[in-house]
Amino acid sequence: MDLISTIDAIVLGIVEGVTEFIPVSSTAHLLLVSRLLGFESAGQAFEVLIQLGAILALLGVYAARIWQILTDLPRDPTTRRFVIGVIIAFLPSAILGVLFHHLITDVLFRSILVISLALIIGGVVLIIIDRVPLRPRRTNIMDYPIGLAFGIGLFQCLSLIPGVSRSGSTIVGALLLGTDKRSAAEYSFFLAMPTMLGAFVYDFYKNAGTIHGSAAVLIAIGFVVAFLSAIVVVRGFLAFVSSYGLAPFGWWRIAVGALGLIAVIFFGADKRAPTEPDTAIAAVSRTAGDGSISDGSRPVELAVRAESVEVGFQHRL
Repeated sequence: MDLISTIDAIVLGIVEGVTEFIPVSSTAHLLLVSRLLGFESAGQAFEVLIQLGAILALLGVYAARIWQILTDLPRDPTTRRFVIGVIIAFLPSAILGVLFHHLITDVLFRSILVISLALIIGGVVLIIIDRVPLRPRRTNIMDYPIGLAFGIGLFQCLSLIPGVSRSGSTIVGALLLGTDKRSAAEYSFFLAMPTMLGAFVYDFYKNAGTIHGSAAVLIAIGFVVAFLSAIVVVRGFLAFVSSYGLAPFGWWRIAVGALGLIAVIFFGADKRAPTEPDTAIAAVSRTAGDGSISDGSRPVELAVRAESVEVGFQHRL
């Protein structure tokens, strides 16, 4: 592990913490910034695992509320309905995420074109939704019926496409199904808890064998930074949405997506180096910080700064 890799981990931790709970797609921002920095991780392990920092930040901010829900669960029908609704909303994306894990991580995650188009389209949707005079029928997440929760869960499945945004898809889905902006944003927080935790556990299981040494240190750095930055965002997001709506996020998405398209058109951002037959992710060898050499099948070192054809375009940017 070198100084540049450490700085990269800090930058990506900030990106994760700031973007995870706002409707701009943390996945898209992490992947785009990773490309610009020349930062590569085996199976996108770093990008997924530092989400634990954001999850813990969310749990910390909502600790009192979560404790109240847990204590009311045995005796309060409204609380039980809310918890069951969150679980039901979580299941569709969880099932599809497991079934299409290879396609998502090895194909969609690698396409700057797909990510950029998803950012732009999602930005347009946010701006339109912000201007449509919707009439909310539900303003309290504890009053969301099971059917509404399931509908929001179906919308969350769209976030399996990198660039769509988990929070953006759930908030837009909730608004279209009859909620107000503040409660929709708050419900996206609660739905994020099992969704992100499930993604973390599954990806940790898939990538545990590639995480050791300096790779683990980089993940730890990103985790801490993501935790601290996410606390700030979670505390202020609901008030921001209530005051300014979703349009600012929509315009931001369009701007970032446009930059991504420029990178694809003028710098060949989607052109990849030759890959191994059994994977769509380029296997890059690099001397690790501890002096060991990673093999050619998967990069053991998460922060890969090798002289590959794929990484070359970021330096031209």
